[in-house]
Amino acid sequence: MDAIGARPPEGTALSTNEGPQATDEASPQAPEPTQGESGQASGAGQPLRVRQRRQQIRQRVTQEGFVRIDSLAEGLDVSIMTIHRDLDVLESEGWLRKVRGGATAQPSAFHHGDVAYRAQVMADAKQNLAQAALEFVTPGSSVLVDESTTCLALAARLPELEPLTVITNSMAVLKLLATDQGIDLIGLGGAYYPAYDAFLGLRTSEAIQSLRADILFMSTTAVTSGFCYHQSQETVAVKRALMQAAAQRILIIDHTKFAKHGLHQLAPLSDFDTVIVDAGAAERDLAPLRAQGVNLHVVTTD
Repeated sequence: MDAIGARPPEGTALSTNEGPQATDEASPQAPEPTQGESGQASGAGQPLRVRQRRQQIRQRVTQEGFVRIDSLAEGLDVSIMTIHRDLDVLESEGWLRKVRGGATAQPSAFHHGDVAYRAQVMADAKQNLAQAALEFVTPGSSVLVDESTTCLALAARLPELEPLTVITNSMAVLKLLATDQGIDLIGLGGAYYPAYDAFLGLRTSEAIQSLRADILFMSTTAVTSGFCYHQSQETVAVKRALMQAAAQRILIIDHTKFAKHGLHQLAPLSDFDTVIVDAGAAERDLAPLRAQGVNLHVVTTD
């Protein structure tokens, strides 16, 4: 079994120096001196203190959804300007979105949203969608799974149909299936993006090009006028490569995708063999897709 932590598939690389969001400490600016309760710089302990403070900011924003800047400054005993700098760095890494007066974990057309936050959204619908997607999987087949939290719910069910070969760029999926003896696991290397908990970028796309799988399961951030959209070009490039590497393509979405927006266009929904959507989708959103020839599989609530 080829796990990402042990031995990557031939031709892949696990470099973490690609792209502006590739590491937890990647930043467009040098870290500022960290202040303790006395307001003085922490000297030799500065890098660790900065990392710890930003980790606390990330966790609080994820848990609460929105946190005011003055509340963060008071809770961490630092200046408001320090919090502004921290939020700038965390936003550049994709962890959160800086808004007027604070920071939010909610996705937008420019911000994908922290993976921990997204995993909590529409959890029941994702489980129903995963159950429906299992019907398309045949034991012994090779399965491509993207880094979406929707497909993470499906990945948790794949051992029910082993033996399988599972190929993914998602670190969460790799961790989930790494110890399952019935899964032949192939990890796609490249630059690791912590906010996505996935490998993205040019090297990931190149690794996919040497593979051919029976079926692909993927999701998308937004659906607008019959097209999939995402916030980052790196995500779009990898997902396009995944689509080219699969004999059958399955898109899995919940009805909230029709109300969201993304910056970069990925592909029309008609490029997928099947689009699985939950029963919460309004007919006004589904009717145009049917008219375009999209094969819809609407999942009723169990």
